[in-house]
Amino acid sequence: QELQLATFFSLFYFSINAGSLISTFLTPILRNDVHCFDQDSCFPLAFAVPGVLMIISIVIFALGKPMYKIKEPRGNILVEVVKCIWYALTHRSGRSVDHWLDRSEDRYGSQLVNDIKSLLKVLVLYIPLPIFWALYDQQGSGWTFQAVRMNGSLGFYTILPDQMQVVNPLLILAFIPLFTYWIYPLLAKCHLLKTPLQRMCCGGFLAAAAFAISAGVSMALESTYPVLPQAGEAQVRIYDTSNSHDSFTFVNNNTQYQVDSGYFMGTFKIDNEELKFQFDSNVIVNFAVTQKTAYGIFFTSKGGQTYIDNVDKSDDGYPLVRVLAYDQSTSFVLQHSKQNVEIEAGNFNLTSLSYTGSYKLGDTQFDVDLGGTYTITIDKNNDVKVRTITKPNSVHILWLLPQYFVITAAEIMFSITGLEFSYSQAPSTMKSVLQALFLLTTAFGNLIIVLIESAKIFEKQSNDFFLYTGLMLVDMLVFMWLAIRYKYVTNDDQESSSESDELNTTQENGKLNGIDNPALKQ
Repeated sequence: QELQLATFFSLFYFSINAGSLISTFLTPILRNDVHCFDQDSCFPLAFAVPGVLMIISIVIFALGKPMYKIKEPRGNILVEVVKCIWYALTHRSGRSVDHWLDRSEDRYGSQLVNDIKSLLKVLVLYIPLPIFWALYDQQGSGWTFQAVRMNGSLGFYTILPDQMQVVNPLLILAFIPLFTYWIYPLLAKCHLLKTPLQRMCCGGFLAAAAFAISAGVSMALESTYPVLPQAGEAQVRIYDTSNSHDSFTFVNNNTQYQVDSGYFMGTFKIDNEELKFQFDSNVIVNFAVTQKTAYGIFFTSKGGQTYIDNVDKSDDGYPLVRVLAYDQSTSFVLQHSKQNVEIEAGNFNLTSLSYTGSYKLGDTQFDVDLGGTYTITIDKNNDVKVRTITKPNSVHILWLLPQYFVITAAEIMFSITGLEFSYSQAPSTMKSVLQALFLLTTAFGNLIIVLIESAKIFEKQSNDFFLYTGLMLVDMLVFMWLAIRYKYVTNDDQESSSESDELNTTQENGKLNGIDNPALKQ
């Protein structure tokens, strides 16, 4: 039944990712393109649709109840395993035994003791597995952050950052039959990757390769990030909507600068906690500052005003715009084919725009793109100028595809094979236990990510990805060493005979609606 077992887990994984594909593609569309409760987005609908689909799936599952043969399980095998191990650990005195678990044989029986021995042999192989899941689950965090910093425009459509998560389940649906019917048989003919542990090793090395690729992409992205002030520095932008100032003196070091067409940008060393600027009309602006921070000064009908200027890219990837108007009593409307954005009078904070493309303010038309930060100035003559403060994303989002291809191939070889291996190598009474423990390695992988990210070892994301690459390579070398020492077990004739007798008995009784699971027997 080796072929049938592999087919089952492939179909099982296929169905999971079919649902994931629908969810990851549909949810961002429902969230952004539907408006509800007087909001520009509709998160309630985005959550409600998966919830309704879950209810429908439960109903479908319940309707199939007449087709199942349900046998109530007796006892709790996990509790029995823990008790047996605990008894052996706490009763070390007495007769000499070949294996430390044999001390529990008199109390729990040889069958359970032998099954636990087989269980522990497989669990040793699980020790390195959490590192793989630590890397794999970066698709929803680290890789999505990369997508936020990338250009998703295809001309006719803009790919949203979180929509890139569609790629993984989509590729899984394509890769499962590809690996099952072509790649694995071809490799078998070449006497390569014939055993589950060999495939899992290969999957682990592919995961390391995927993160080496993602580290390279991050390096390309980091070269496009805005230049932020460093330690001991402050960045200042000056906007003169009054058209009154052509130059100013930085009083802290008595240096003069020019204001070009109502705009200036510069980085200043901080000698104390205050910056002081004197403009050519004897206007003095001074304000308290902190290092590694950007500030803005703009002149309106009310005089000079200051604010903290956030010049970094937005967290969600959408463009940001700030309107600085000489007349602080007037509201403005940014017109887009899909949405109008109102800027309230006197509001000079950054406003997130839900759509890219062409906007219009009065008679002035301008374009915004993902990742860009823009400042619109309206002077006392109502002349409108649009300045790009932070350049929009320039690296295209499709450059993420290579790492998605590699990590998906790694998942096929590691996860599906791992489920199949766990089931085939577990004794009949331990199959559910071993499956649960295999899935538990995912939780430990997530914990590893939390610890590494909390430590903030590196400032650059590329260095984090290189770290994960190194960890995965070392981890797979350990796994290879353990795999080489592992001896595969096969189902004994007694279990096969038991299943055969069960089937014969069922057919004789005319009950063809199911087969008892031997794992439920005590």
